[in-house]
Amino acid sequence: MGGIKYLLKKCFRKDREHIKIRQTPRERVLALIESLHPYDPGMDLVRIGPNGDGGYLVPDDLQGIDACFSPGVDRISEFEMECYKRGMQLFLADKSVDMPNISLDTNQYHFLKKHVGCANNDELISLDSWVNDCYHKTETELLLQMDIEGSEYLTLAGASDKLLTRFRIIVIEFHDLHKLWNPEFFNLVNAVVSKLLQTHTCVHIHPNNCTGIDTRLNVQIPPIAEFTFLRNDRFVKRNKQTEFPHPLDFDNTSAAHIMLPKQWY
Repeated sequence: MGGIKYLLKKCFRKDREHIKIRQTPRERVLALIESLHPYDPGMDLVRIGPNGDGGYLVPDDLQGIDACFSPGVDRISEFEMECYKRGMQLFLADKSVDMPNISLDTNQYHFLKKHVGCANNDELISLDSWVNDCYHKTETELLLQMDIEGSEYLTLAGASDKLLTRFRIIVIEFHDLHKLWNPEFFNLVNAVVSKLLQTHTCVHIHPNNCTGIDTRLNVQIPPIAEFTFLRNDRFVKRNKQTEFPHPLDFDNTSAAHIMLPKQWY
């Protein structure tokens, strides 16, 4: 019996020696963070929505945007309401609710009971199919505001470059950023960010304080953060943003306040 135990322990030690924990190299994580450093577009940022969760900072470049596409419907729709008051058509989508919580007649906005994702079936619709099926203008400016609990990466990966270019402003809440140390997840996020940065530049980041800051290898990462992108042709100038938080930033929750780590700007 003792001999069997010895052999088992020896085999376990040998197997353990061959186990390698794969981790994204620190320099790759830092390079991705640097690519997202926010730039001043040469115009003020304004807050759309409430002073808390559901409100976002966007460039004061909203005139002429014809429609707001907002996948991910929550209890708060003040962002969408303000877009409506600014003359935008509203398009909302979410499989998890029967109707959005918005104080408009149903004929004043468009709601699709599906999740926006990377496929088309009974549960999902791709971003391209949603826009093309519901909105038939082809030469107008659009705004995208997306908070879909982690599905944003595959949704954006599956979106066409042609469609993304139509969005003058893109507001996205990116989730699970602390998982960038996982090489497979990093590759997905890096591909999505590279795709966005072909046509847009980050102008603002706000960490969601529902979680704390994750720190590994002296790299500080907010697990959830709101990013605002502006299409490159709309920039008046291009200087790096150097002061955070912005005076119009507010905490998302009553949890402890967190600040955007300096490595992100």
